Amino acid sequence: MSQTLETGYVAVDGGELYYEAVGSGLPLVFIHAGVADSRMWDAQVAHFSPKYRVIRYDTRGFGRSKTEAVSFSNRQDLLAVLDHCKVDQAILIGNSRGGSIAIDSTLSFPDRVKGLVVLGSGLGGFGSEEIPPDLVEPIGKMQAAQEAKDWALLAELEARFWADGPNQPAGRADNAVYEAVRSMTYENFINQPVEADAEPLDPPAMGRLAEIRVPLLIFIGLLDEADCVEAAKYLAEHVTNAQYVAFPDVAHMVSLEKPQEFNRIIDEFIDRNHL
Repeated sequence: MSQTLETGYVAVDGGELYYEAVGSGLPLVFIHAGVADSRMWDAQVAHFSPKYRVIRYDTRGFGRSKTEAVSFSNRQDLLAVLDHCKVDQAILIGNSRGGSIAIDSTLSFPDRVKGLVVLGSGLGGFGSEEIPPDLVEPIGKMQAAQEAKDWALLAELEARFWADGPNQPAGRADNAVYEAVRSMTYENFINQPVEADAEPLDPPAMGRLAEIRVPLLIFIGLLDEADCVEAAKYLAEHVTNAQYVAFPDVAHMVSLEKPQEFNRIIDEFIDRNHL
């Protein structure tokens, strides 16, 4: 039986957020990476929507969402999406920057979160500001492309870094993964001329992990950037009821590189924790 796809925009202060919702049952809310938009979850929508209510959205300044040059909270934006979709509790699933938003939101409104899944996630307060010696060259090239506003080159460099993995040979990841990241990143650069200022969670998540009481599933690709790998291990060690899943041959975009395994492990996580 075909399902009705709901699409639209959620009004927020200084902007509007594009969202899609399909299916019924337990709500799963997907939050994309900073080198992507909500389209990165196509395989997850197809897999999970026959069983659950699947919601995905473009965060402010990405994809089809729009913003003014304002100060805002990604946590409040997510809450606005939940309220608009009349979701009392959801499993939050976030990649990279989206994972950090999911973690921070769990700490900010724990009564609205039933479970938490992060992949290649950031963690507020974790990591060093210094660039590791082995990343000085690739990050320098990205910074130079950004300063020159060479968005096509920057998108290519970002995609090689995050899809293939830092210091991995070009083409390590399947070309479809590289191209998906490159095209979404490029479109974000050219279609989002205004940058809003995201307010960080204060105090940051790193020192508050004991507050996370919901089941947590952590995915990490061991070819990912070192801070992401270490943050995943830190989360696993400091959150009660955390499950850690590492892929030795995957970089940052776990759900794009290994969609079938990713989906299966989430299904098992939901069943095992009776969510």
